[in-house]
Amino acid sequence: MFAAARPVLGFFLAGLVLLGLSRLGLALWHFDAVTQAGGWAPVLLQGLRVDVATLCLLYGPVAAALLLAPSQRIAGIVGALWLATSIAVMAILELATPGFMAEYGLRPNRLFLEYLIYPREVFSTLWTGRPLQLLLVPAAAAGIFALAWRGTRAVRQPRVTVAPLWQRATVALLVVLVAALGARSTLGHRPLNPAMVAFSADPRVNQLPLNSFYSLAHAARQWLKQEDSAMDLYGPLPEAEVIANVRKASGLPNDAFISPSIPTLAVRSPTHTGRPLNVVIVLEESLGAQFVGHLGGLPLSPNIDRLSRDAWTFTRMYATGTRSVRGIEAVVAGFSPTPAQAVVKQPKSQQNFYTLAQTLKARGYDTTFYYGGESHFDNMRGFLLGNGFQRVIEQRDYPDPTFAGSWGVSDEDLLNRAHEEFARLHAAGKPFFGFVFSSSNHDPFEFPEGRIELYEEPMQTRNNAAKYADFAVGQFFRQAMASDYWNDTVFLVVADHDSRVFGQDLVPIDGFHIPAMILGAGIVPRRDTRIASQIDLGPTLLSLIGISEPTPMNGIDLSKPESGRPGRALMQYAGNFAWMQGEDVVVLQPQKPPRQFRYDRDSKRLIPGVLEPGLVRSAHAQALWGSMAYDKQWYRLEPGRQPGPKQRASQSSPTAGVAASVTPPRS
Repeated sequence: MFAAARPVLGFFLAGLVLLGLSRLGLALWHFDAVTQAGGWAPVLLQGLRVDVATLCLLYGPVAAALLLAPSQRIAGIVGALWLATSIAVMAILELATPGFMAEYGLRPNRLFLEYLIYPREVFSTLWTGRPLQLLLVPAAAAGIFALAWRGTRAVRQPRVTVAPLWQRATVALLVVLVAALGARSTLGHRPLNPAMVAFSADPRVNQLPLNSFYSLAHAARQWLKQEDSAMDLYGPLPEAEVIANVRKASGLPNDAFISPSIPTLAVRSPTHTGRPLNVVIVLEESLGAQFVGHLGGLPLSPNIDRLSRDAWTFTRMYATGTRSVRGIEAVVAGFSPTPAQAVVKQPKSQQNFYTLAQTLKARGYDTTFYYGGESHFDNMRGFLLGNGFQRVIEQRDYPDPTFAGSWGVSDEDLLNRAHEEFARLHAAGKPFFGFVFSSSNHDPFEFPEGRIELYEEPMQTRNNAAKYADFAVGQFFRQAMASDYWNDTVFLVVADHDSRVFGQDLVPIDGFHIPAMILGAGIVPRRDTRIASQIDLGPTLLSLIGISEPTPMNGIDLSKPESGRPGRALMQYAGNFAWMQGEDVVVLQPQKPPRQFRYDRDSKRLIPGVLEPGLVRSAHAQALWGSMAYDKQWYRLEPGRQPGPKQRASQSSPTAGVAASVTPPRS
């Protein structure tokens, strides 16, 4: 009676061995971290629990189907394919895990899935940087599939004599019930999830009880349902409390908020009161503080270090996340991070979602995105064109590039083209907003030879690519400073995120530390030691170029006098959210109580502290704001509330008279 389903038990046991050995190997790789966390028993025992749940989900339905249709050849072949393919997929994911963890500190997750959407870029990156792994992992998986297929012979052979249907149906029902209980792995309200097996303050150790198939399946489930909102992960707060907290944290007075339907839509008085200036944002790929000399990093940034002496330089600027799209939403839109995908890729934000380009386009600015690769990557093109950008210049628009690699043309080509466009627009008397996004400092780290003195051998390393990115920035600013548009332009150079963000803390704060500096003929050089976030840069830029139109951005205008309050930054690290105020850090984890720490700048570690209810409440509200604003579509401009200079003079607002005499930049 059980002959048809008996091979499934063999595959179940084989899966336990495969996943268990992989976990043991990963744990031995992180031996010190696991030992320090007292994690050997939780890793191995909870890991067994996750593996049983995974395999019950994979093989329970197959066993039931084979019991119900033991004499059907098609059912046997389908079941055999499922068994062999599933064990091969689990194997290929476990084989890919060490490389992914070395790069991102986590098991394959949503990022792994997102990269699969772009096979050309990913294949080129792997072939250039990890050709042996690219060849060996699929070969090993193919071998495992072939071996597994041989093990399904009994499944593929139909039975001549079988038990009565009622007996087979009864056993099949029991199998489904047991498998469902095993997959759920608990009788509690919530089924098994990564938060249940997390036990350490080190996120790398918390990944070890999982297996990579489970981790990826969980990420796919979140992705398909547009992912959990912050309210699902961290618990709700009253809407009015969230709004009040976010408004207060922006540093604006109550009468600055002007809309009953858009809670953070506010008018700010600009610091610059002359003619509005052009603005250029240079977003540097993966250039964390660890690569920047004046921030205590490696000596890889002589040009940025030199420029920082003549700039308004932020020494404690923090990224909001670990992906380029997270940096884009923070810098260009001023939007707070969420545990879901960045809004660049979310459906509700593809139109009428606020960006700086919307304000500046309404002011008559040319708004262009400059990129060296294919702008469809991560949906950048769709998001930007739908939200205020008029043009996109990408790889196909460089007819004769100096150098092209896996991720497009070199930073030199990108910045030279941007300089040419700025000069042309300025000569035509057209104000401009240029958003320039580099890509050379990206795995597999390809850049032209002969530009820099290599920091190390071989040429294509992370450190050498960072040094080349700095070279390209230096070359661009030599051109810009000698140009006619220099005196009429404010420039921001900032990283999108750091490279390889992982560590022993729930949120590795030091991995979010990035360079940021504002330059221009009218910018007074200084070193700003306040803690600041990427979301503060949008309001600051509009203030510096003399724009007073209302926006929904809730960041702080850093050009205004300091309030005396400690600076703050917000960071999203996978499912964890950190609110850093001064040296105090509150970390929220999915379905777990909040924890408070003190950030020790010497050791760059989080030291456990005592919970302060007020600070925890503030952190909770800030963590909820992004999801709430996105879901309720609060992050936008009201129709009809995008006045030009003539209309705005008659508005009753805190800055009504300031912008009435504003004119476009000088040509």
